[in-house]
Formats: sequence, structure tokens, C-alpha cells
Amino acid sequence: MILWANALVLLLEDETDILVPAMDVLVQFAASRFRVPHRHRPSRTFRRQCVFTVRSSFSLPFPQQKAKYYEHLQAAVDVVERACRLCVDVQSSLFSSDSKIIQKIDQTPVTVADFGVQALVSLEMSKLFPTIPLVAEEDSTFVRENNLVDAVVEVVTDKSSISGKELSQDDVLKAIDRGGKDAYLFGPEPATYWILDPIDGTRGFVRGSEALYVVGLSLVVEGEIVLGVMGCPNWQDRDSDIINAEVQGEENTVSRSGIIMISHVGCGTWRTRLWHLQNSNAVMAHNWTRCLVDRFHQVHEARFCIPDSQTWETLPLCTQFNATTDANSVGEKEVLLLPTCCGSLSKYLTVASGRASVFILRARTKTVIKVWDHAVGLICIQEAGGKVTDWKGSKLDFAADQTERRVIFPSGGVLVTNDTLHNSILEIISSC
Repeated sequence: MILWANALVLLLEDETDILVPAMDVLVQFAASRFRVPHRHRPSRTFRRQCVFTVRSSFSLPFPQQKAKYYEHLQAAVDVVERACRLCVDVQSSLFSSDSKIIQKIDQTPVTVADFGVQALVSLEMSKLFPTIPLVAEEDSTFVRENNLVDAVVEVVTDKSSISGKELSQDDVLKAIDRGGKDAYLFGPEPATYWILDPIDGTRGFVRGSEALYVVGLSLVVEGEIVLGVMGCPNWQDRDSDIINAEVQGEENTVSRSGIIMISHVGCGTWRTRLWHLQNSNAVMAHNWTRCLVDRFHQVHEARFCIPDSQTWETLPLCTQFNATTDANSVGEKEVLLLPTCCGSLSKYLTVASGRASVFILRARTKTVIKVWDHAVGLICIQEAGGKVTDWKGSKLDFAADQTERRVIFPSGGVLVTNDTLHNSILEIISSC
């Protein structure tokens, strides 16, 4: 039996919903920091050989000869699928006990699943591609300080494909810290590395099956994002526009089979079901569907999504258009605002799948924009025919943080569109 600390979930900045009832104890933690003993400067030599053969239940939807990073994508799909299963297992246990939500120092809700996913991905990818560093959200400080190591080791061991030896606490802690702050010094030159968001939308994770969260993994090669994988366990499976149906109150027409979305430079963006509809543990054939952005070319026709912590009135487009969530009564000077929760990657996934036209985010003064919230989304959008820039129309610079590659600094904010609408929206932004 895993022992968990009783805690109160504190919410993300600007959020006001109470997600989990107050429990017996509010755990408050000192803001100390575990320092990684050695900071590594990764080699710029990109070696494509693997330590062992990638064995995945997913056959990719394009031939190996057309995809330069086929092995890397296949490995990424496999580990993201297992990471999603880890999340679902931990999430299931969340609601069978009142003691499995933990408070992180920055007051963002976090669970053992965050650390478990990061450790799992780090372990698997370091075995397959040992020369490629990892940039990820977490480090082991919180796990060490709050006696959660055994809990994380347990969930990682259950999903790991590594055989031959039992995973130790040290193995798992080192794996987490391999992606943490201070693990690597990159320098100004173009670099090759993985970018991982263990769980984007943790607030959605703790809500259960009614909100979206995403496991996102991408590969940067010499400064360019070349592939990406997003796993979304709660994605609703239906070909028509799910979100519009939700807005209109339709029920009993969707099933949550989850989704894996993949992208490879020059090969497009594709999606397939993550789960078997009746049995999430069943082996199933994966039929891939090509993902394309929608074709709306007028701003007033577009379907928008925005960050959960921002309002339409804070965005430049509010000077020309009001927003409504009622798909049946969109006025002449209104646009449809889709209620998508939670995190940035679910918005990228929604636009790349053609369910939304635009995702727009304002960069606020006190908010640091992390690379893992955007990297995998960017390639999925681009390969689906869309476009991602800052509010001045410039590419997002994932090397702006030359030392650690952990933050970006988009001018004004981030604009994600179906490309057809991009210039029109930039013109509205620049005129405000």
C-alpha cells in the first residue's frame, strides 16, 4: 500500500474553482532546492543508433524510408502510450482515497503521475538514445522532501519496459533529474534534445474523466523540432465536432477512447485511438487518420480557444468581436469560443485536429512561458497545415534560453491558427 500525505489542492494562478475538498492536513513545504551534482554539456554529435530495438504496439502510418527519425518517433509513441496508462492508473486511485493529491511549492497541483511520467520517459529514452538530453518540467526535490520516492518507483516499475534488473530509488531519482533544471548546459549553438511535458493540464487530471490533460514529447534536432507525440487519455472519440456538441448539450453520443497524435517533419500529423472502447488494457489495431486544420477563412467564422486563466476581454480581438459559447446563436460581430480545459497542449491538439480554428495566448508580465507547453504542439500544428508565431508574426524561438532551453519569450503572446486566418488576426492585433 502506497502511503500518501493528506493535502489540500491549491489552484493554478487565476483559477477559482475548488477541485478537491479540504482534507485533514494542509502540508506546507520549505522552498529548498536539490542541486544536481554535475551539470553536463551534451555532445552535439547526433547518433541515431539505439541501444536496443524499439518494440511498439503502434505501427506508424508512413513508411520508414520517408521518415528520417522513424525510430525516434516509434519509441516516443510507445513511451507516451505507456505514460498515459500510468496516468490513468494513478488517476483511478486518486478518487478511491482522499490522500493522493499533493501540493507543490509553487501552488500548482501535482501528483505522483507527473514524476512517474518524467522518470519513465527519461529511463526509456536514455536507454534507447543515450546521447540525447532531456528538457522536462520536474526535478526530484519535491519527491525527496516528501517521502514519495517509493510511490513513484512503484508506478514507474509497473510501466517500464526495462528488464534485467529491478529499478532502485536512485535509478528513478536520477531519471527525474536528468530532465530537471540545472541538468545540462547547452550554450548558444543549435542543440539536439527531447522536450517533455509530463502532464500538461494537471488541473484537468485531478478532475477525473471530464477534463483534458496531455502527455507531450517532442524531439529537437540541431535547433529544429522534427517530431512530436501527444497522448490525451480523456479525448472524446467522434468524427464530428465534439466541442460544439458539448456546447449544445448533446449527450450519449461520444465515448472517451483517448487519442495519440503524432507528427514527423515532412510526413504530416496523424491520430489514432489510445484505448480500446470496452477495455483499456486490450490490444487493438491502430487505424491512423490524417489530421488537418479547418478551412475557415473569415475571422467571424472561426472557432477560438484561449487559456483557462484568461478572458476574451483581455485579448486584442475583443475590440472588433464579442465571444459566445453558444454555437447556435453566433452573431454578426461575434465569434465562437470553445470551452477547452486544461493546459496549452489540449488547445494545440484541438486546432491540429480541426475542431478549433485559433488558439491565442497573451504573454503576461509575471508569467514565464515554458518550452514544454508549446514545442510538441508547434510541430503538430505545422504538419497539419497550420501556423504558430508570436503576436508580431515571428517564429517561436526555442533557443532563446541559451543555457537551459527551458523558456521562450514570444512578443505579445502566442498565436496558433489554421494559417488561412493568421495574417488577418495579426493585423487586428497590430492595430490595437
